[in-house]
Amino acid sequence: FLFRLFPLREHGMNWRARPLTCQEIQAFKKYKEVMDRFVRAYKLMLGFYGINLVNEETGELERAENWRERFENLNRFSHNNLRITRILKCLGEMGYEDYQVHLVKFFLTETLVEETLPNVKRSALDYFLFTVRSKEKRRELVHYAWQHFRPQSSFVWGPRDKLQKYR
Repeated sequence: FLFRLFPLREHGMNWRARPLTCQEIQAFKKYKEVMDRFVRAYKLMLGFYGINLVNEETGELERAENWRERFENLNRFSHNNLRITRILKCLGEMGYEDYQVHLVKFFLTETLVEETLPNVKRSALDYFLFTVRSKEKRRELVHYAWQHFRPQSSFVWGPRDKLQKYR
């Protein structure tokens, strides 16, 4: 039995790692120590990507001091995008939907507003956005992406008429 750092209920790239069951997820959530370890693992990976978890209650994030070096790594190696997608999905499985929202918005901001992660932009729009479990929060993020996407007429991740009327 191989256990992954960010386990999912679906098969990943490691064919030997078996998917989590709903019962296992519920068991994890019952133990504070397990959930604390999960948050520590999340913070460790964020650090690897040049991101700091500012607030464990809300999931608020900011750039770490070494963000330039780490963002260079993110831009150079696209396999990181698969890991980030896995982390986002796992956050949802483990009940950290707010963390999902903050991480996706962080990447949307860095790719569309700050333009520091141009090679992550496609993954942020095609995959990261759609890992967010909350339909309402996902809509907000799609709208945020649409507001900052250039040219706006090329935005294909939501219907233009609904995006224009949103809120």
